[in-house]
Amino acid sequence: MTKRIAVVGSSGGNLYNLGGKDPEKLLGEIITQIESAGIELAAVQFIAAKSSMDSAGDSTDAAVYVWNEKVSQVVSVFEGPLEACNRYAASLDEEIASQIRAGNVDGLIVMSAAPDGANQQVVRAAVDQQVPIAGTGGTSMAQIASKGALVILTSGTTGTTNRTRAISFLTVFSKHWGIAYRPMIGDSKQASGISASPWKRVQIRGIMMASLPGFIALALILALSKIPGLSMLSEVFDVLIKALPVVIAAVAAKQVSDMEEVSVVAGVLAGVLSIDGGIIGGMLGGIGAGLLVNLLFRKCIEWRFPTTTVNIIAGGISGLVSGLIVYYLLAPIALQAGEWVKVLIEGAVAYSPILAGLIAGLLIWPAIIGGVYHAAILPIVLLEMEKTGNSFLGAVDMVGLVMVSAGITLANIVAPREKSEATLATPGFLINMGFGTFVEAAYPFMFSNKLVFAGAVISSGVAGMLVGLFDVRGTAYVPSIMAPLLSNNMVGFILAMASGLLCSFLITLVANKMAKKKGQAQ
Repeated sequence: MTKRIAVVGSSGGNLYNLGGKDPEKLLGEIITQIESAGIELAAVQFIAAKSSMDSAGDSTDAAVYVWNEKVSQVVSVFEGPLEACNRYAASLDEEIASQIRAGNVDGLIVMSAAPDGANQQVVRAAVDQQVPIAGTGGTSMAQIASKGALVILTSGTTGTTNRTRAISFLTVFSKHWGIAYRPMIGDSKQASGISASPWKRVQIRGIMMASLPGFIALALILALSKIPGLSMLSEVFDVLIKALPVVIAAVAAKQVSDMEEVSVVAGVLAGVLSIDGGIIGGMLGGIGAGLLVNLLFRKCIEWRFPTTTVNIIAGGISGLVSGLIVYYLLAPIALQAGEWVKVLIEGAVAYSPILAGLIAGLLIWPAIIGGVYHAAILPIVLLEMEKTGNSFLGAVDMVGLVMVSAGITLANIVAPREKSEATLATPGFLINMGFGTFVEAAYPFMFSNKLVFAGAVISSGVAGMLVGLFDVRGTAYVPSIMAPLLSNNMVGFILAMASGLLCSFLITLVANKMAKKKGQAQ
């Protein structure tokens, strides 16, 4: 028979600053975990004040939230002064107490409740029926326990988050009832559970993409440091280079464990200890921290540790252990791996810069279409940027992908095969020029015309050759006007960018003209 849980309480004092000020999000996380455990939500009675209960008075604005089964969500049913909300909540308290006495509630989640006030009937019924209770709020839980309640989890709120509290509640209930439970993480019901193999959430591509803003910031500081009078920013550049492993580690830990602030703290700790290993070391430290967060969190809950202690151990110990492993064992290996990538790129360019640029340019479109770019090329770009603030492959990205896509879309604005294609091409052109991304805008035109596709590859190869000829280092993902400022050779980068745009523009114009003639002939 399906178990049913009721949720009661308030936004609390300390809880207010740890999720209570956003009751819909707080309750939503609990509901997500309840559904993940295959348990039903019986009722909700939650009083949310507009300030912490430590300073709230009878006149403080507040609202009462309940569970609406018709729309399957938590809704506000009463708003007014806190005193009026407490009176309104009393009627709900009696209703839920009646459900408990009727045997329709099997468990009770309590957060910063008022066992002698707005929640007294529910607590009394739970004590009489010996319904298991899990909750937070040191004072209120102590009062509930003193009344003879069957408390299976009690904790303060310090150091907790909406997600960790919810998972803690459902973990102890599932263990108490012998129910299999896989905690839900992420923003949807399709998200994977933390008890599933965490290795499935180790996505190098996702970690690198999420960390990209840090590398662009590095490139911006490098460019600014070259302006007369701003040379002191070179010291900031050095600091940012050391910070990149921390950024990577925090992102990695967050994506692997997705335990909100707990995983971020673990990742930062691991990243600080992984600085000597570069961004590869930071990634290893962050991944390790994310894996350990899940493991330690689950074990500590099973051992009935208070939720605050669970968060401290999961966030602190996980970050320290993973970081120390990188610090003492993996940092030299990780740093050397990054150096090998840099040496390989520099060796290829030194052997024949024009040939290296040509090959990179010819291969970069097949790479992004085949899904290899973000998995292999982008990490190499970031490894290059870690050392110098810009990248050979980053420059090829801008001239061979972004500018070529801009040229194709521009041609379809100026002389489209059909008028409707101009409307499709315009946003793509503007985004490529304005933001240095969205090369996929050229796909519809490339996939519908073999000559346009071939022109994109050829144009990219030509532009890549010029990158090699002028020994350019740069980056994409920035406005096209700004990109040359972030390179080591402004004039060379401008010429390479122009070649990619003009070549693809002209080839696409010819292809469109040929396609229109062919269509008219038919």
